Amino acid sequence: MTLTLSLSVHAKNTHVSSVAKTTADYAVATYQEDMVNSLRALIKHNTVAKEGVSANDNPAHLAFKAELKSQAQSLGLDYSDDGYVVVIGLGDQKERVGIITHGDVQPVNPKKWQNSPFELDTTTEPERLIGRGTEDDKGPISTALYAMKAIKDQKIALKKRLELYIYMAEESDWEPLKTYIKTHDLPQTNITIDAEYPVVTAEKGYGTVKLVFNKLEKPTISPYISDFSGGFFGSQIPEDATATIENANIVLLQRLMRKARSYQGVSFDLELKDSTLTINALGKSAHSSKPDEGVNAIPYLADLLSSTRWENNGPGTLVNFINDNIGLGLEGKKFGNIAYQDDFMGPMTFSPTVIKQHDKSIELNINLRRPQGKSKQQLSEEIHQTVQNWNNKFDADVKELEHYIGDPFVQKDAPHIDTLLAVFTHFTGIKDAKPVAIGGGTNSRLLPNAVSFGPSMPNTKYTGHSEHEFITMEQFVLNLKMYTAVLIELAQK
Repeated sequence: MTLTLSLSVHAKNTHVSSVAKTTADYAVATYQEDMVNSLRALIKHNTVAKEGVSANDNPAHLAFKAELKSQAQSLGLDYSDDGYVVVIGLGDQKERVGIITHGDVQPVNPKKWQNSPFELDTTTEPERLIGRGTEDDKGPISTALYAMKAIKDQKIALKKRLELYIYMAEESDWEPLKTYIKTHDLPQTNITIDAEYPVVTAEKGYGTVKLVFNKLEKPTISPYISDFSGGFFGSQIPEDATATIENANIVLLQRLMRKARSYQGVSFDLELKDSTLTINALGKSAHSSKPDEGVNAIPYLADLLSSTRWENNGPGTLVNFINDNIGLGLEGKKFGNIAYQDDFMGPMTFSPTVIKQHDKSIELNINLRRPQGKSKQQLSEEIHQTVQNWNNKFDADVKELEHYIGDPFVQKDAPHIDTLLAVFTHFTGIKDAKPVAIGGGTNSRLLPNAVSFGPSMPNTKYTGHSEHEFITMEQFVLNLKMYTAVLIELAQK
């Protein structure tokens, strides 16, 4: 299954100007090392959102913005700070081209990294730049800065001002950006560099289904699940999950060990101590918009335990529910009637991502990415009906919290799509490049005439949000070429 789908249209403009080509070559010949050093300085700031702390008061965010200001000024670019939004510009023309990025990053589990995720690692894996933000989205920031610097060096005559927008809460809270947009005049031509090539013109809607399983302690002499946990944050396919079974014995251990050996892509560690059996599952993390690129430890661990119908005590109810209604599929096909797809945007994906522990309950968060084709109301009703039907069938008491179901986005009117496709085709050699749809969501949907342009290549695994985020040096350099050229092409029209 692929979550990036192509629209069958062809670029009308296949020409890339000679000045765009020569300036792109100059940028690469001059600034590769400087671009890496810029990234090294940016990722050392842990710009993960802190709950209850504004980005305007977060010391890491403030230090990151100070670094941005220092870099911008050293490159001869202007800098303005409007709290949650930083703008770095080149030129004083009235018309403008916006380049949209973000400076915050997703959380990390340091134990999963060979070196600090906030120190650029250029040696562990040759030709890879490893660290949180290298692909999403600090690498693109450094690339855009040096694309603008190369254009400035070459004294390219531009008809439009270039403005690099860096938003400080893209991964956690879009409201400050919505407020900013209401009170500021924005460029009429925009690209986000926070997704994929060739050009992204459609994004699925982000959603979260929240279900609560009450913990009911029932004395029993049979084996029962006393704990089930997993997941790290909502937009990551989790690679870790753990279950604890009480009143276990060697027979149960041996049966589960035999079954555990039948899986591929996920490993299980089982330990029986006295009558307590602990099972740890290890899969592979990925961006939740691309569940096919990860191995989700939560449903795999539940599946390992699926030979038993567990007691409805909370953790056991959770495992039964996952096996009955989610399973190992990625598209919600077992969850009542919710599954559907769109010819361009592809299927809805439906992935458990986080299990939250409360004193008297367990909360399961399921991440969905929905294409056009169903209304929020229909989807909500189908989710509710599935939960109720299951409760009635198994005399269970699964409760629904308020679900969030975001809207899909389709960009139909951006006039610069052909220009972006032409640049991509020229520098990659990939013919007949077409717009694509993605499972993720970017700030494109908030800005005028915006589409996404990179930084990740099509048919290449995206590492942002994973516990092994990197960008290859080859891609870093290719991005510098394409961003330099495309900014010239857009700003000279």
